[in-house]
Amino acid sequence: MKTATLPALRVSPDLRQAAEKALRPNETISKLMETSLERFIAHRAAEDEFIARGLRSAEEARQSQVYFSAEDVLQELKSKLFKAKSSTS
Repeated sequence: MKTATLPALRVSPDLRQAAEKALRPNETISKLMETSLERFIAHRAAEDEFIARGLRSAEEARQSQVYFSAEDVLQELKSKLFKAKSSTS
């Protein structure tokens, strides 16, 4: 697959300097930008899927008329956390 380029990015001198300070040894600003963009895209995809799951869940609740209180949900999560912590100890 051929590589492609992205549009040039104009930034303030302060942002450029901060980016240069954040570089790891042997890392370029281009590589930093590429890595940042890859991570952002992955984060955005996860965020979109999270929202989609929530919307599906809300629709299922509306159709089934089965709802759970926040207290019940928190209690269930606390129970799971307690069990998980107990099994690793």
